[in-house]
Amino acid sequence: MLWRLRSRMRTLLGNQEGNRIISHIHGKIAKRKISSLIIDVGGGLSYEVLIPGCVMKAIDSNISPDGTIQLITYHYYHTDPARSIPVLIGFLNEIEKEFFEKFITVSGIGPKAAVKALNASIPQVVKAIADGDLSTLRSLPGIGEQRAKEIVAKLQNKLGKFGLIQEYGIEVAATGAQDFAEEAVDVLLQLQYTKQEAKEMVGKALQRSPKCNTAEDLLNEVYKNRKDKG
Repeated sequence: MLWRLRSRMRTLLGNQEGNRIISHIHGKIAKRKISSLIIDVGGGLSYEVLIPGCVMKAIDSNISPDGTIQLITYHYYHTDPARSIPVLIGFLNEIEKEFFEKFITVSGIGPKAAVKALNASIPQVVKAIADGDLSTLRSLPGIGEQRAKEIVAKLQNKLGKFGLIQEYGIEVAATGAQDFAEEAVDVLLQLQYTKQEAKEMVGKALQRSPKCNTAEDLLNEVYKNRKDKG
């Protein structure tokens, strides 16, 4: 049955060179597996979507009253010498997907390995990376000593925004071209801080690090300060 779904998926999407990407998927959950959902999108078509453990924990609280769910998807092709299979990985918001894309920049961690590894909450993983906590990182499925060291080396001090997540289910919109301090405030508002809190956090970050010139730098400084105080 699954091969038919994948075959139909390839027919609809075209091949990898066709450059057609599924960015969202909306439908009813037809079946649950340990690390994936089968989403019925109607018209006799269903997709299997891989779901990281940190996202799966919040799926039920994000199902609409009509029984449907919308996922933001990371779409790639798993290739071997004989075939190329389209794969979807689902997230509840853009910031989860963005963190996932950062995580898979670590050498040796591909999309499927990342799905398996990310069974702890994103803020927990970010804190472990920021602290160089190899023990916590080694507790993630499939992550050994050497891979944990590579994660810290690649991502430490680069993930402040993600450590500021307060809860699941947030909707994070892309920010437009604007002043980077205002952009940082907007991100904090989307992470459910109040406007006053966001402005104070960004203002103090600029005072501590006046050389910051991007929203990402500012958010990393905000996270670093909160972590030090915690």
